[in-house]
Amino acid sequence: MGVPVKPTPQEDKEDWLVTYADAITLLMCFFVMMLTFAEFDIPAFEEAAAAIKEKIGSSDDDASPTEKLKIDLEDVVFQMQADRAVQVTKDSKGVVIELSSGAFYKPGSAELREEAVPYLEKIAQTISAPRYATYNVQIEGHTDDEPISTERFPSNWELSTSRAATVVRFFADRQFVDPLKMSATGFADQKPKVPNRTEEGVPIPENQMTNRRTSIRVTAMSLKEREVWYQHLAIIRAKAEAEKRAKEQQGEGQPPQEGQAPQEGQAPQEGQVPQEGQVPQETQAPAAESQPAPAQQ
Repeated sequence: MGVPVKPTPQEDKEDWLVTYADAITLLMCFFVMMLTFAEFDIPAFEEAAAAIKEKIGSSDDDASPTEKLKIDLEDVVFQMQADRAVQVTKDSKGVVIELSSGAFYKPGSAELREEAVPYLEKIAQTISAPRYATYNVQIEGHTDDEPISTERFPSNWELSTSRAATVVRFFADRQFVDPLKMSATGFADQKPKVPNRTEEGVPIPENQMTNRRTSIRVTAMSLKEREVWYQHLAIIRAKAEAEKRAKEQQGEGQPPQEGQAPQEGQAPQEGQVPQEGQVPQETQAPAAESQPAPAQQ
């Protein structure tokens, strides 16, 4: 009986790997393009990170910057006992500080009350801390549905916008917040928190007082806004350094002012007239020769 012939082993063909690699490469390029064109939602990312930290039991020190800002502002409101006039909340975009218009503005005006200035200063100092440098500050003015018609404020649109602009000017003029990060918007009575009137059209004074407010929204910058902000800071630093160098060069090469006496032992410059009673160095005699010798006793 003959020995059976072993079949020749067939080589495994790996042609499918080429197609598989092409598909993986195309998928990678697709996701890279999606990531390139996507705009990151910084507040949503912070919310997700905070939720994950809460689930795994992280400490309060690991709280997001937005959460820390809310806690800092709540501490300021508590210390100043301003909880009736200032409300601090948090939404999906960031922190919202609501100022009661009756407590911060004069009636029918955009002028701040004097007693409201210290509260605004404390709020401004908190939101302008270095840790919140990459946060925008949006001021929104709101009114109730009672119409207004004055020479300065023909309608609630002008009143709400002027009140928001007053807060912006307050922060900018006192150099609390960089103007690049701020904006002012007026919504009149178009975004009430609660109904101004009943179904029968009767005004509800408590609700109208609630709707008369100014909101300060502090939100994290997007990646594009942060890039613009860093460029702005670089320009400011370069300008400050250029001014400093110019002052140093001006101080080194500045000649004595007209009529200024030269220092002791220094001859006056050419064309400079000596002061009254001053003898030029070239013609001034030594002190020993000009003074008579003391008489012997």
